[in-house]
This record gives sequence, C-alpha cells and structure tokens, in this order.
Amino acid sequence: MSAVPKLGAIVLDCPDPVALAGFYARLLDLPEPAVGDDRDWVNLSDPSGVRISFQRVESYRPPAWPGQDLPQQLHLDLDVTDLEAAHARALELGAKTLDEEPETFRVYADPAGHPFCLCAC
Repeated sequence: MSAVPKLGAIVLDCPDPVALAGFYARLLDLPEPAVGDDRDWVNLSDPSGVRISFQRVESYRPPAWPGQDLPQQLHLDLDVTDLEAAHARALELGAKTLDEEPETFRVYADPAGHPFCLCAC
C-alpha cells in the first residue's frame, strides 16, 4: 500500500451530465458512456484509464473566460496533430471558440461553458 495518491478522475460540474459526457465522448472519439439510473453523475473513461466525470449542479453558472468574475477553476488541454481539422470538429460538436489567435493552441468552451484548449503537438 502506498501513501502516494493516483488520479481517479477529473470532475466537471455542469447542468446536464449526460449531454456533456456525450459531447466529450464524441470530441475524444470514445464510446458513449453507459448511463444508469443516477443521471446526476456520469463517468467517461479512455483506454489508458483516464476518467472524466460529470456532476449535476442545479445552480451551475459557467466560467467567464478570460475574465475572473466567474473564474474557470480548471481546464483541459487536449493534444491534436491537426489543429485545423480538430478545430472544425470541435465546432461541429457544439464547442464555442473563445480565442483562436495563438498559433499553437486554441481556446474553446464546451456546451456547459467550461474552457478547454486544443493544443498542436
């Protein structure tokens, strides 16, 4: 047994866990998550074991990027080999562009307003 923690999940608050998990499943080309009776919490796992979980918050208010009135609190950096193709795909799936000025990455909001970046690698 070790005292060193291991990452269990990245958890995003949102108004609709099923819908947001579906967005990320499509964006990351993962199978749609199995949704049980508890639609207030949905887990999405990739083959490496990384898990993103989505938790319903009734009074959810999306972050306001880049302002700090409602700070982002966290964001995901997603590596891509073709930034232009990934950009088009993210928009098609429902992401909104927040900043497309940088040459090596772009900033988006997911359908619940969480910022995430597509980063050229």
